[in-house]
Amino acid sequence: MSVATELPGFLSLAITVGLVVASGVTLLAGYRVIFGPTTPDRVVALDTIATNVVAIAVLFALQTDDGFFIDVSLVLAIIGFISTIAVARYVSEGDIIE
Repeated sequence: MSVATELPGFLSLAITVGLVVASGVTLLAGYRVIFGPTTPDRVVALDTIATNVVAIAVLFALQTDDGFFIDVSLVLAIIGFISTIAVARYVSEGDIIE
């Protein structure tokens, strides 16, 4: 059962707009990953993509009333954080594990 039909009109619209905006920003960050002039630009764009995917999962969970996507978003946030730290160490020191 979808909650989007049971939500107030403004909340449903806000969730839909949030999904569209987060998806658009993710596509723009994907462009920066591919054509970024420097490696730090690419790292920041990948971090932005990870954050937006978490936001998309949370908004989708709100729209569908499925708590599973909240768990998915938490796991994605942890993986995104760890991968950002690993890439930052690799870029700054040239090695991830000493």
